[in-house]
Amino acid sequence: MSSMIQTIDSVLVPTDGSDSALAGAKRGIDLAAAVDAELHALSVVDTTDIENVPSILDSDATADDQAALEDAAEEAVEAVVATAQERAPDLEVTTAVERGTPFRRIDDYVDTAEIDVIAMGTKGRTGLKRVVLGSVTENVLRTVDVPVLAVPPAAVDGSLTPENTENVLLPTDGSEGAAAAVDWGVHLADVFDAMVHALYSADTSRLTMGTEPSTILSELEQTGETALEAVRERARASGVSVTGTVANGPPARVILDYADDKAVDLIVIGTHGRSGLERHLLGSVTENAVRGADVPVVCVPMAEYEADIEE
Repeated sequence: MSSMIQTIDSVLVPTDGSDSALAGAKRGIDLAAAVDAELHALSVVDTTDIENVPSILDSDATADDQAALEDAAEEAVEAVVATAQERAPDLEVTTAVERGTPFRRIDDYVDTAEIDVIAMGTKGRTGLKRVVLGSVTENVLRTVDVPVLAVPPAAVDGSLTPENTENVLLPTDGSEGAAAAVDWGVHLADVFDAMVHALYSADTSRLTMGTEPSTILSELEQTGETALEAVRERARASGVSVTGTVANGPPARVILDYADDKAVDLIVIGTHGRSGLERHLLGSVTENAVRGADVPVVCVPMAEYEADIEE
């Protein structure tokens, strides 16, 4: 397995002023403080909201609506600054308010400001149910080339600090896509002085008819042991404690059950693995893990990893 040393110099916190966005911001602040990175707070005035105002309204009303949205965006970034001053007074914070389609502006900002990690809540102002990702977060996860620390509504309380982060869950399928997540998982475990829990799911639910189940399970378990050994080697090289488990069952359920059983504080997972999905698809395992998790999930895109290897 190829590996590379990760560095986090800048963390982006997109915000719409909602409680969910602030929950994401708190974890982003914690992470930036832990690695001494610069924090960026970005609020995007969604121009589709303005464009959807009926044309029969006079221009003054439209201008008022636009001004109100821009004021709300300014308040949202200032709330992040205030939270940062409380949690990490020495943190350097850069704020920005932009106009456009939120996920596109976030993607552009990542490129121009050379952002290393994004931290955001999985539910925005739209008030979607917990089991549904917020549309902005979902689009960000599908388009950006950097890891996204996704913070679910259930993880509003707590913090991402060395004192409170003891167990990092690192699901792996042994693929090149998983290799990127392994590097990030080990690095974050090193940052927080936590233990890595490497986990491979031998999913027998997809057995082909006519195939001897015991033979398939044996092959899956062997693949799993190989995948876990790659994680162990990477962790040992960084001086990080590691434990490995081959479990049996549908991957997303195995991940969520393990996270509950072992009091996991953080999950680090690739946005797609062996299934060979296109870059802009999360992959059902990752998507279900993010939707069902009670703890923050770092989603690591394969595209970012491939670009670094090619350079």
